[in-house]
Amino acid sequence: MKLSTYAKHLGIHYRTAWNMYTRKQIPNAYQLPTGTIIVPDFVLDRPKSQEDTKVCIYARVSSSQNKDNLESQAKRITEFCIAKGWKIEQIIKEIGSGINDKRPHLSSMIKNIDKYDLVVVEHKDRLTRLGFNYFEMCFPNKFYVINQTEDKTEDLTNDLVAIITSFCARLYGQRKGKRKTELLIKELSSD
Repeated sequence: MKLSTYAKHLGIHYRTAWNMYTRKQIPNAYQLPTGTIIVPDFVLDRPKSQEDTKVCIYARVSSSQNKDNLESQAKRITEFCIAKGWKIEQIIKEIGSGINDKRPHLSSMIKNIDKYDLVVVEHKDRLTRLGFNYFEMCFPNKFYVINQTEDKTEDLTNDLVAIITSFCARLYGQRKGKRKTELLIKELSSD
C-alpha cells in the first residue's frame, strides 16, 4: 500500500507518516524509483490501544460466608481495569473451591475466551489453586494477574492449606450425607 493509505489507516497526517518513514519507524517500508513509498500490508495491523483491550474480570471465593469479600474483590479488579483504561466486557463472580474443576462460570468463561483480550484476576489462586501454568500454556497472554506472589514458599504453603481444607470439607460432607442416609433408612424401617 502507499504511504498515504497507511497514514489514513492509522488516522495520522501524511507528513507524520513521512517522518516515521524517514526515521525508519515503519518496518520494511521502501521507496520505488518513481518516489512512491510502499508499506507492506502486514504492517497494517497497528497495536491495540489500551481502550481497545476487552477484558473479563474473574473473582472467586471459596464459600458463601465470604460473599462480601467476593464483592470487594470484584470492585478492586474493576477499579484496576478502569485505571488501565481497559474496556470491561464481563464480570464473573463465582463461589467455589479453587481446586474444583467443575465450576460452571469458569467453564463458561473458558468456552468464550476468544471474546476477550485479557482475563483479569486479583491473585492466580482466585482462578485456580493448582495448574495455573496449564491455563497460561493453553491460552498464552490471556491472563493478567494483578498481585503476583514473590515468595514461592508462601505460595506453596497456601496451596497445601487449600488442598487439605478442600479434602476435609469433602470428607465431612460425605460423613454428613452418610448420617442423613442412615437416619432416612432408620425412619423408613420403623414405619
